[in-house]
Formats: sequence, C-alpha cells, structure tokens
Amino acid sequence: QVQLVESGGGLVQAGGSLRLSCAASGRTFSSYCMGWFRQAPGKEREFVAAISWSGGSTAYADSVKGRFTISRDSAKNTVYLQMNSLKPEDTAVYYCAAVRDYYDRTYYREAYEYPYWGQGTQVTVSS
Repeated sequence: QVQLVESGGGLVQAGGSLRLSCAASGRTFSSYCMGWFRQAPGKEREFVAAISWSGGSTAYADSVKGRFTISRDSAKNTVYLQMNSLKPEDTAVYYCAAVRDYYDRTYYREAYEYPYWGQGTQVTVSS
C-alpha cells in the first residue's frame, strides 16, 4: 500500500553531485524502511542505502559510504539520496524501494526483500 516515484536523475561530470528524490504515497509512510538500489547495464541490482522509518538509522553500501547520504522528510513523504563526488562507476538506473517494518530498523539489503518499487531514474556520470 505504498507508491513510489523517483526523480532527480541526469547527466553529471565526475566529481559532481546530484540529489535524487523519492515521493511516497500510501497508508503510512512512517512505517516503512526505505531503500535505494541501482542497476547498471548487464549487472544485478545492488543495494545502495537504506533508512529506517524514523530516520534514526541509516545503512550504506561500502562503495558509496562517505559520498552518498540518505535522508527522509516525513512531512513531505519523501526520501532523498544526496550523491556527491560521483564517479563513472556510479552510472546506473537508481530505484527507490520500500519494505514494511515495525521496528525502525535497516536490516534489509537484498532487492528481493523489498515489495514496493519506483520506476527508476537514470544517473549518468561522465569522465
């Protein structure tokens, strides 16, 4: 019972920044752990970051730790992914995802654990 729509993707030079947004609607936005995944051509969808429903807990893939920041604004029912120091290897379609959670945690790291997905937004980083 949640719908997700990503936006904010685009073409950026290496070293640049982008902020992705995920607008959520549904029964209770605050009861979902929200995640970001990405998928490059010919590769499996991989975990990028997650945030608990309270925003008090976050998790990041090692490949983006220190460069990306996930956050959420409950008043706007929106999750963000601030991406700094972008590299060409960050090029992928980025997806917002949600999983129902009752314990304000970020235990979910695999794509199959997330029942709800947005349509994706393309991020291309040029060298």
